[in-house]
Amino acid sequence: MTVLVREYHDDDLEGVVHLWDSTEPLGQGSVFTVAEGIAALRANEPAVVAVSAGRIVGMALATVAGERAWVMRLAVDPGRRGEGLVSALLRELERLLVDDHVRRIGYVLPEEELLSEGLVKAGYQRLPAVAYFEKLEALGPGEAAVLGSLGGRLLPSDLWPRVAGMRREKELIERRVILPLAEPERAAAHGVVPPRAIVLFGPPGTGKTTFARGIASHLGWPFVEIFPSRLASEPGGLSAALRDVFAQIGDLERVVVFMDEVEEIASLRDGVSSSSAHGVTNELLKLIPTFRERDTRLLVAATNSVRSLDSAFLRPGRFDYVIPVGPPDADARKALWTAYTKGLGPTIDIGSLVSASDGLTPADIEHAARVAAQASFEREIDEGVVGEQVGASTVDYLAAISQARPTVTESMVREFNEDIDAFARL
Repeated sequence: MTVLVREYHDDDLEGVVHLWDSTEPLGQGSVFTVAEGIAALRANEPAVVAVSAGRIVGMALATVAGERAWVMRLAVDPGRRGEGLVSALLRELERLLVDDHVRRIGYVLPEEELLSEGLVKAGYQRLPAVAYFEKLEALGPGEAAVLGSLGGRLLPSDLWPRVAGMRREKELIERRVILPLAEPERAAAHGVVPPRAIVLFGPPGTGKTTFARGIASHLGWPFVEIFPSRLASEPGGLSAALRDVFAQIGDLERVVVFMDEVEEIASLRDGVSSSSAHGVTNELLKLIPTFRERDTRLLVAATNSVRSLDSAFLRPGRFDYVIPVGPPDADARKALWTAYTKGLGPTIDIGSLVSASDGLTPADIEHAARVAAQASFEREIDEGVVGEQVGASTVDYLAAISQARPTVTESMVREFNEDIDAFARL
């Protein structure tokens, strides 16, 4: 049965206390008392719950003191063990803690018990003091404030495995980009220099942003997205805003910087564009070499029109790889539909969905999946009857696909294939 992990609400108190009490004799104890837990909940300390069929089946509660947080209690219904709830609860709780500028997260267990395995899987390390588990987040002292001012954040650690389909692109990015950055010493032994900057190009909606976020998630590095259109409104203009943003980024030890629609600020300098546009392009070209000086930073630039980028911007000294990300082929569409229909079993004709969605991008397919799920949900509400199979049917999905408006046209695909030959550097 589906489990929803979300932030704690005040009306969850009774269910949380019941779970706290009922699981304590089962090896899920805490050095904090239930009274202390209730006090923390009433003081709005960070807390999350897992809910299934209206019942609380998991909870995690922390208390914050400066850059350190203590997990006060982590409890999971014994009937839901082995479903990954410990990791899911910790991920959601950590998201709240990082937003509170927490860097060090600790959990003291009263004795050896079952939760220790889940903590280790979630990235916590046992330290030699009682049964004390601690996790050090990727941000150093003061970096949380810098990241917050940039609008960046640490992403959930499971985004890369959740990138469905696009197997060829995913494997290429993992081998060329992620592995050298994650294993720098092993890469150096082979003379491999980890990339500092890459370009992802392809039609809109093909997953360039998803790949950039997945890279940051896989590495465990903070993720900062730069929006040229927003920077243009800053005092002093776009060039000054770019300098300021990259200066702040320089205060982060590790970071993945994502710049979408980079053609807005790095377009061809053909003598037609305004001098101010030339100035912005020149400024960015000056900033990239300085950014590249540290081997724990990666710039990911994305564009829908690689042919419109300035040639100086694309040269190897600035960008290590220029990687095409195109519309999904049949295998990729199969992987996407398998992921979106997970849990619905053999009642879904994946082959029909793959055929019907030819020409759709990952974003188009995701939207169609949402439309089908919404149709199924509304039908249940309107009819007031729950059938044997809860969820959308093949008919629902096919209907949603038929209503989809493809993002990518045939002319875009032709241009993309031409651009692969002209610009790709792998």
